[in-house]
Amino acid sequence: MFRLIRFTFRAFITLKLMALAFSAGMGAAYILQLRAQYRTWGLLPDDAQAFPGDDLVESADVVETRYADIDAAPAEVWPWLAQLGHGRGGWYSYAALDRPWSPTGGPPGGSADTILDEFGDLAEGDLVPTHPGGGFVARVVEPGRTLVLFLDESMMREHLEGLVADSVEDPDSAKMAPDMPPYAVSWAFVLEDAPGGRTRLIERMRFSVDVSEGQRKAMPVLAMGVFALMRDQMLGIKRRAEENAGAVLADGAD
Repeated sequence: MFRLIRFTFRAFITLKLMALAFSAGMGAAYILQLRAQYRTWGLLPDDAQAFPGDDLVESADVVETRYADIDAAPAEVWPWLAQLGHGRGGWYSYAALDRPWSPTGGPPGGSADTILDEFGDLAEGDLVPTHPGGGFVARVVEPGRTLVLFLDESMMREHLEGLVADSVEDPDSAKMAPDMPPYAVSWAFVLEDAPGGRTRLIERMRFSVDVSEGQRKAMPVLAMGVFALMRDQMLGIKRRAEENAGAVLADGAD
């Protein structure tokens, strides 16, 4: 029973918009004094423009749109997006995101630093895991251009009930999965051509949750955590893509 409780709790924390990522992000945001950067770092000049996946969360409580310019072509950046996820390439952000598991091809507690060919064929409807058997679903996949991930409370509840059912003899105990408020998250990654064969990586996260007005006042803190997560992830993707620039296109030509 203790193992079941521990397993369910871990899955719940991970799936709830990777709550571990947010808590780590929020703590890091203040520890690393990122509060001032939040107002300027990577802000898209025209944040009002629409992006793929916006319709998945029409009324969002938190919207974050950031960008990073990468010295590599979109075709060289895309494979890093295609292999996102637990047991795949990892999340390229805070080590706490990957610490419970070691992504294939990466060191324990870290994301992969190489392209993993077995994860290159991502398609719409595929799972991008945050834990074994559950996580985000890819809703938009345009290789070399756009990836949109989606998660809501019904998906997470289904994942949790499956985890519990697999861990106990009585399937009815799957109802032990914890209650949670209605919420939805879309997470878009857009690759735009930039001068000189470079790439502008745009990340846009939209998050809505049905909570009380008092709890809603905490949304700015949540937004700070989202920023810390996205900033570190974009820098992680940028570093990997630039360090491996040329290798992806060369391999594809063989």
